[in-house]
Amino acid sequence: MRLFISALIVLAAIMVFVFLCYQNNKLDITKYTVKSENINDAVKIVHLSDLHSKPFYKVITEVKKINPDIIMITGDYINDKGRRVNKMLEFGKSLIDIAPVYYITGNHERRLDNFYEIMQSLRDIGFNVLLDELAETNIRGTSLYVLGLDENQASFEDYKARKNGTFKYKDESKLIDELCSKDGFKVLLSHFPENFALVNEMDYKKYPFDLQLSGHAHGGQFILPFIGPILSPGQGLFPKYARGSFGQSPMMIVSRGLGNAEFPFRLFNHPEIVVINAVKGDNE
Repeated sequence: MRLFISALIVLAAIMVFVFLCYQNNKLDITKYTVKSENINDAVKIVHLSDLHSKPFYKVITEVKKINPDIIMITGDYINDKGRRVNKMLEFGKSLIDIAPVYYITGNHERRLDNFYEIMQSLRDIGFNVLLDELAETNIRGTSLYVLGLDENQASFEDYKARKNGTFKYKDESKLIDELCSKDGFKVLLSHFPENFALVNEMDYKKYPFDLQLSGHAHGGQFILPFIGPILSPGQGLFPKYARGSFGQSPMMIVSRGLGNAEFPFRLFNHPEIVVINAVKGDNE
């Protein structure tokens, strides 16, 4: 009987392990359509976020099939422990071979002791690293402006300060005003989705750009039936902005991310590639 019970325990442990591996590695592709009068010919954007030093090679295979015009990465590409940097640089080179990559930092990169060295390494492989910078490109006659925010809400002390209401947010208004002054399709890259509407000092939704892309929330880590996302840093329990799209003009799309940080498992919340087809039309 003891042997039978032991065998059942081992079998159950194996089944749980396999299930959790599946949850962490089953890749979902989520598609959105964004309309804008500033689009000339349709532009296909792939949005990736929160790899956390996971060289997720299936992502390369799928992004090749998608064949995007541009790839945008919204932070936490490198884990704050600086793990597997060389592998992530090789992974990044594979992305560059597919399409131009525009990248911003998340809270994890900002905790790195060798932050500027890694930013330079990413530039060296061809990433457009945007640290509070505005970039312009042209895709088949569509002028595309990408503002990458380096909000630097990074340290654990910052989390405590935000919780008790004493945190001093960076004033990004001049940069966003500059973005909004441009005549073209305007994209704001912000790691923190709560800055779209939940933080009064930021409130990015009040600006007339086209699209905000964000990550950070990991889809709420666990997504429970009839309840939804459970927990997100910066938003707490039952976060509003953990996945999906919000608003119309501007619209925010939040990626569930691809890797994990301190907590190693996802539940009913598969890693996600976001595909955005920006087409000509009225988005009101």
